[in-house]
Amino acid sequence: MHRNSILAIAFAAIAAAAGLLVQPASLAGGQTSRLELDKPQAKSQTMIAMRDGVRLNTEIYAPKSISEPLPIILLRTPYGIATAPRNFLGYFKELAEDGYIFAFQDIRGRFKSEGQFVMDRPMREKSDPKAIDESTDTYDTIEWLIKNVPKNNGRVGMLGISYDGFLTACAILDPHPALKAASPQASPADMFIGDDFYHNGAFRLSYGFEYVAMMETSNVVTQFHFDRYDTYDWYLSLGALSHANEKYFNGKLPTWNDFTTHASYDSFWQNHAFAAKLDKLTVPTLNVAGWWDQEDFYGALKIYEELEKKDPDHKNYLAAGPWNHGGWAGGDGATLGRINFESNTSKYFREKIQAPWFAYFLKDKGKFEQLEATTFQTGSNKWMSYDRWPPKNMTVKNLYFHGGRRLSFEAPDAGDANESDSYVSDPANPVPYRPRPIEPTYYPGGSGWYTWLLEDQRFVDHRPDVLSWETEPLDRDVVVSGDIVAHLFASTSGSDSDWVVKLIDVYPEVYSKAPKMAGYELMIANDVFRGRFRKSYEKPEPITPNHPDEYRIDLHSNDHTFLKGHRIMVQVQSTWFPLIDRNPQKYVENIFRAKDSDYQKAAQRVYRSKQHSSHIALPVVAQ
Repeated sequence: MHRNSILAIAFAAIAAAAGLLVQPASLAGGQTSRLELDKPQAKSQTMIAMRDGVRLNTEIYAPKSISEPLPIILLRTPYGIATAPRNFLGYFKELAEDGYIFAFQDIRGRFKSEGQFVMDRPMREKSDPKAIDESTDTYDTIEWLIKNVPKNNGRVGMLGISYDGFLTACAILDPHPALKAASPQASPADMFIGDDFYHNGAFRLSYGFEYVAMMETSNVVTQFHFDRYDTYDWYLSLGALSHANEKYFNGKLPTWNDFTTHASYDSFWQNHAFAAKLDKLTVPTLNVAGWWDQEDFYGALKIYEELEKKDPDHKNYLAAGPWNHGGWAGGDGATLGRINFESNTSKYFREKIQAPWFAYFLKDKGKFEQLEATTFQTGSNKWMSYDRWPPKNMTVKNLYFHGGRRLSFEAPDAGDANESDSYVSDPANPVPYRPRPIEPTYYPGGSGWYTWLLEDQRFVDHRPDVLSWETEPLDRDVVVSGDIVAHLFASTSGSDSDWVVKLIDVYPEVYSKAPKMAGYELMIANDVFRGRFRKSYEKPEPITPNHPDEYRIDLHSNDHTFLKGHRIMVQVQSTWFPLIDRNPQKYVENIFRAKDSDYQKAAQRVYRSKQHSSHIALPVVAQ
């Protein structure tokens, strides 16, 4: 979610992660029908007053020659609009070629806009006529644009990625009548359950620390300075989370202070949870997600899911593809990391989905034939269309853990209830979430952060604190389309524990198509669950030591074909560092206030008996 000399160097990486920019380029412009990239558009700058008098910095770009009224495309952002026109050569290229008026706006308290910045500002109390939020600011902005921008056709569309996607989603809560199309892309929906800052109650340490430092140290983008290249070492030497304020933040960053105060799913997080506020849908909405989004995959699908419950008029749409966070906005999308998708997926999305969608709703242009859900099915590497998501024609099949590292669709036979595999989890030697060295998230020289979800998992396979199970080579394709859920039966010798589950596509050991990809272990789905929340996110409680408990872990949606000859693997571990903070493995009321002495080793056990049959529930196409 998301200019001095250092930031000038780092900006492209930061903005790409934030979803603001796609590629560095000079200011572009255009004409009515075809954008001429070497000529600037007509630009104007204004301060638009909100209902409470606060003025927001806004830049407007229009073709110099307009033969007929055009719609307005609005993007609101906390990342600074000074370089937003660079989007004309990437994210907005096809839209600009179609002919639109573009408006870019700094939100409250950021860059040149007035007012106070509040991270992920919660929705206002509607009973208070003077209350403001991102929804009211968007309404007031659209009202001004429609009345004051020459030669507009009275229709406005919004889109944005990450934080900008959240701002787009806010606009559909109480939409201005002129808002006729909105596309929240990779928007967070619930920061405690599954987006930037927490996953199932487990704190996302490196991202939370670095993002908050970037956004709240000043009113412009600021990068935290690490004195070590490998942040694995830096975060490990930090020790307990309480040292962050003691050594660095000094209680001055509001969001970090909120982390330390609200360690469970209390009213603070519930008020910030956006998805629950989506009580109606009156604006056609195109939700966009990337299967390997390292920041906000949960939110994009959650918003689609919630809107689907309030969509009697069929205005809710979904597009999902083989992208990282915002990866559809630039480049051709033919590859990500070392994975080749055999077609230009990002270009296809911008040309064949995004541009026609906005043209239809904002210009009455074209014949709209898109089904509700369009996804790129990885593995088979083909675009799919469905009349809903998840698709209807799926059968849930359980993939069970067995002895000897074996994974099978056959359930365990009757036997010892304690049949299990075990390992020792040591907070002093946590499992890295990607190969070291782990650069800072927004490292100017390039960071593995952007593609870590596609890393070859052999870098931890056979580590003593990582368990693995895998199938025999598949004798047919296994197509998985829909929601994937892990049912983990596990125990710990401690009184709290994290459980990380990863579903992996293992390439054949002989792979003539790309020999260097032989044996590659590609993560398809994954997540972490903090054990204290197994019964309730609102009321955490200790785990009974050495007692088998069932953990239902949502591994989220996917559309993937495990090809014939590949294997399916599952890995389980208890640390994922420094992406996820270290669980002390001893129950403390608030981990942000734990002492260094609270962190302890724990003996972990994963059960695979008939009574306690750990398995992955896969939605598969019936054979």
